[in-house]
Amino acid sequence: MEFVVRRFDSLDSTNRYLLDEARAGAPAGLVAVADHQTAGRGRRGRTWLAPPGASLLVSVLLRPQLPPGRAQLCTMAAGVALAEAVRQVADFAPDLKWPNDLVARDRKLAGLLAEADGDALVVGAGLNVQWDEFPEEIAALATACNIEAGRPVDRDEVLDAFLDRLGDRVADPEGTAARYRDRLATLGRRVRVEQADGDLHGVARDLGPVGELLVERDDGELVAVHAGDVVHLRGA
Repeated sequence: MEFVVRRFDSLDSTNRYLLDEARAGAPAGLVAVADHQTAGRGRRGRTWLAPPGASLLVSVLLRPQLPPGRAQLCTMAAGVALAEAVRQVADFAPDLKWPNDLVARDRKLAGLLAEADGDALVVGAGLNVQWDEFPEEIAALATACNIEAGRPVDRDEVLDAFLDRLGDRVADPEGTAARYRDRLATLGRRVRVEQADGDLHGVARDLGPVGELLVERDDGELVAVHAGDVVHLRGA
C-alpha cells in the first residue's frame, strides 16, 4: 500500500479530516498527521488532548475489502503495526490491551479509534512519544515512549516504522489476528468490562473470530464481548 502523508500544525481531529476526505473520494493510503489536536476523540465520545509535539497523532484512510463484521481486523492491524514500530524505534515492546490500547507496565501508551463511512475506514492513533510529565489526574495511569525507553524518541521515526508495517498487516488479516493475540495482555487476566448496560466481571479467556473478547463469568458462562472498555484488575 502506498501512503501519502499530509502534515498539519493543528487540526481539530485527524480522523474527522480523513472522513471528510473519504467522502470527497480520496483513495486509500491518505495519512493525516498533526502536531496538535483541538478536538481529538477517543472511544465512547471521550475527548483526547495532548500538548503540542508530545504525541504522534496520526490517522490513516483505508478502504478494506473485508466481509461485514470483520473491520475490527483493521484496528487490530494498526495496533500490531504501532506496537512493532515502537519496539523498533524505542527498543521496548508494548503490550496490547483489548480492544484498542497499547500499554507498558499496565499504563496507557496509546489509544486507537476506527470510524467507518461507506466503504471507507479511518483508523486513528494517539501515541504518547515525548512527555516531560503527565497531569496529576492521569500520572499513575499513563506512560510515554521516552519514559519507557529512558531516552528521547523521535515521532517521525515511529511514524515511518508504523506505515512500513501497516500495509502488510492489513493485507494479512489472519496472520495479523494471530500476532494481535500473541501481544494481548488482556488474555488470562481478571477484568471488568464496562458496558452501556452494566459491568461484566470475569476472566478474559480468548478472542472470537471477528476479534470479540471471550470472557468467562464467575458462574462459568462464556460471554462474547463486542464492545466495551476493559479494566485489568489487580492481582489477576
